[in-house]
Amino acid sequence: MSRTPPRRYWLTGASNGIGAALAEEILKAGAHLAVSSRSLAPLNALSQRYPGQVLVVAGDLTNGQRVREIGEQIAKEWGSLDTMILNAGTCEYVDANQFDSSIIEHIVRTNLLASSYCIEAARPLLQAGTAPHLVGMASSVTYLPLPRAEAYGDSKPGLRHLFESLRIDVAPENIEMTIVSPGLIDIPLSNDAPQHLNWSADNAARYLFDMLKHRPLELPLPELLMPVLWPLPQKPGKTGLKIGKGMEQNNPPIEDLP
Repeated sequence: MSRTPPRRYWLTGASNGIGAALAEEILKAGAHLAVSSRSLAPLNALSQRYPGQVLVVAGDLTNGQRVREIGEQIAKEWGSLDTMILNAGTCEYVDANQFDSSIIEHIVRTNLLASSYCIEAARPLLQAGTAPHLVGMASSVTYLPLPRAEAYGDSKPGLRHLFESLRIDVAPENIEMTIVSPGLIDIPLSNDAPQHLNWSADNAARYLFDMLKHRPLELPLPELLMPVLWPLPQKPGKTGLKIGKGMEQNNPPIEDLP
């Protein structure tokens, strides 16, 4: 009797946080996993813990040529891919008093362009895979502008639009898509934030891996819809911001003179 071959995943951002925890869940299930990040050491350690299951494809995913090489390496080793999980990303705060557009360029390149490069490399591999599944990590920040989030907030709505549009275009290829919107994962909370919001990366990864088996179109992680990510403005004269409400000004707006 023939044995079903293990499912083959490619996971980006696999060296820390929810990515590292998700890698463990995938490998414990017996799947084969290609892992990407800039940091090589955690990927090699993972490969040693799960011999024969891990394909290390480290590199800077903002480099389109390197991503193409990773795709070629996966094609050479496996010939196809069943699941692609676009998890890599970063966040950097913007100081409005010393506005630096290079921060926005860096974040957009890391969060949006790198995912585009990975999709380009993964798509033909998924087309040749079994019940292909493309998973993209968006963010709850797409629903709400936040202070100092000009860079991160630019990249994530763009990423969501990329995923949503791509979902339509890959449907004829039988590639299913899930968009994940995590919120608060191992991020220090303010003193007045409900503590149950602080899921660990391990708990979130277990829940995520279990839910991805059902292939929902959208997967928000429960109770992680960002009630607290940044300390919101509290100073007099600053714009007031509350979850679920529009922006309100504490002082009358300054009107343009004719």
